[in-house]
Amino acid sequence: MTTPETPPLPTVPQLVRAIVIALLAATVILLIAVLPAEYGIDPTGLGRRAGLVRPPQSAIDMAVPISAAAAATVTKYEAPFRTDEMTLTLKPGEGAEIKATMKSGDSYVFSWTVEGGAVEFDMHGEKPDGTGGEASYWKGEDARSAHGTFHAPFDGRHGWFWQNLTWEPVTVTLRTSGFYTRIEKL
Repeated sequence: MTTPETPPLPTVPQLVRAIVIALLAATVILLIAVLPAEYGIDPTGLGRRAGLVRPPQSAIDMAVPISAAAAATVTKYEAPFRTDEMTLTLKPGEGAEIKATMKSGDSYVFSWTVEGGAVEFDMHGEKPDGTGGEASYWKGEDARSAHGTFHAPFDGRHGWFWQNLTWEPVTVTLRTSGFYTRIEKL
């Protein structure tokens, strides 16, 4: 029984119609907004046009950090981790280079030592596109070793030039570990 204060209950056809409308609305929202924004799946193309599609990410990138501080402690690299050791023997007056091919932001830890004397060195990098972009990072004279961490400021080849300024042969041994595509004697 209805009274003027209580409206009548909906009929079964009215309930079915309301449920169908709600399901259709939820499906449209799922297809146009939720899938593109959260998962990068855009079956209609409308999510991309609305700016909701994120660029594709790897499963590691999609991990949710515990806190902002924890997220700042992780650096991701395209290049796999590698470790190399190279040796150069330089005659008196001779110079030589070893450089690693790196992407901007890649890094490595390095340590080099000299046996038989000391060298002059120049740690520097050069861009691969031939634009003449070159940067010198660290120079030294009468050096017998150097150790540190290097972070590539641009895509290119980054490494060392050593020159033996003594009257005897010297041997330079370089050890690197980090993220770079390759390392080679030039």
